[in-house]
Amino acid sequence: MAASRKRRALLAVLALAALLALLLAWLSRPQQLAGLILDRAGAALGLEISASGPAEYRLRGTPQLVLRKLSVREPGAATALLEADRLLLALPWSTIRSNGQDLTVQRVELDAPRLDLAALQRWMAGRPPSSQTSRLPLLTDGIGIVDGHVAGDGWEIRDISLSAARFDPRRPLAARLRGRYVDAPLEAGFDLRVALDEAQALLEQRATTVAADGGVEIRSGATALPATLSLSGPLRMDEDGIAVEPLRLGASARYRNGDTDLPLRIGVHGPLRHAGQRLSLDAAGLIVRGEGDDSPIPPLRARGRLTLDGARTPALLQIAVGGEIARWPQAWPTLPPPLGQSDSPLPFSLAYAGATDGGDPLRLRLARDATRFDARLRLPALLDWFDTLADGNPLPPLQGRLSTPRVEVSGATLHGVEIEFEEDAEQ
Repeated sequence: MAASRKRRALLAVLALAALLALLLAWLSRPQQLAGLILDRAGAALGLEISASGPAEYRLRGTPQLVLRKLSVREPGAATALLEADRLLLALPWSTIRSNGQDLTVQRVELDAPRLDLAALQRWMAGRPPSSQTSRLPLLTDGIGIVDGHVAGDGWEIRDISLSAARFDPRRPLAARLRGRYVDAPLEAGFDLRVALDEAQALLEQRATTVAADGGVEIRSGATALPATLSLSGPLRMDEDGIAVEPLRLGASARYRNGDTDLPLRIGVHGPLRHAGQRLSLDAAGLIVRGEGDDSPIPPLRARGRLTLDGARTPALLQIAVGGEIARWPQAWPTLPPPLGQSDSPLPFSLAYAGATDGGDPLRLRLARDATRFDARLRLPALLDWFDTLADGNPLPPLQGRLSTPRVEVSGATLHGVEIEFEEDAEQ
């Protein structure tokens, strides 16, 4: 009887040893372990998650898993909502043992992630409703993303780089963000230092302060607007989109088109909103001025609205602003008396609807005292005319009408003056 019990105990020990040996052999194959983890994560999220490239893992110290050729998609979907060449995930043992209660992660790295917003939105719309707000993880050693790409509806963000030394969703975040927004023919490259008060507030649809400073370069056709800017404001995300209300922005920029290169400064205050493919800015305060007395850019204060509709092909830029030009710029043609003798500011209104490079016609209205000027012109052609004014055509390339009660020309006084401008056919 005792011998039988000993044999059974020995067999149990041998079976346990064999099972342990098989388990160790299985765990020594990273692809098997990665497959198990991805299957469990996919089942919890209702997604197919796979990694076709070689995998690596480390259990000593802080467990770490490296996956390559990652693909995340809804079951049966033709388009992946997320792909990445490489994912590194370092999780403390306490997080692994917590069964989802502890969301502490040591570090996340992504190489060449590609996010499809439409596929992501379809998956999110199909998720069962929950009374609990989603939580963001704590990344004790931060996050690193290189060569990222986001595909939207007719637009994309390329060459995304994001780095942060630490990410705590309840505490201020400091990060570096680079990338290039493309909505042909419009492109906007950016390299910004970003600060966010509380990332978790965005998931809870609460406003939180965002600030950014750095370089931006906007291009469309032959027009470029490189700028160094600083912006801040309360940021909010909800079902309607993203908004900064109000946005406070200051920028030192240059307007470039062909041989034209004009420095200028811009200040904006007002709500900025993005919903769907539409970006809008309602400027309660807008300040623009050129640099130097010889700049053709007038010093002005205004208010108005700017919208960029990406749902159109091509994208449609609309501007409607009105305000006052503080003084007649020295670079503009000298006005005859008594117009040129007045120190009155010039009320103006400007309306534009056209291509994002600003090359389509705009409507400009100016006034000084009893004088009125109403014109239709193209900004690039007008700036080229300013550059050649000393030796070229004295008449500006525009269509319009000037009316004034009185003007003095070569010693003669004219009353009830009306002048029609017709744009040169060669302009």
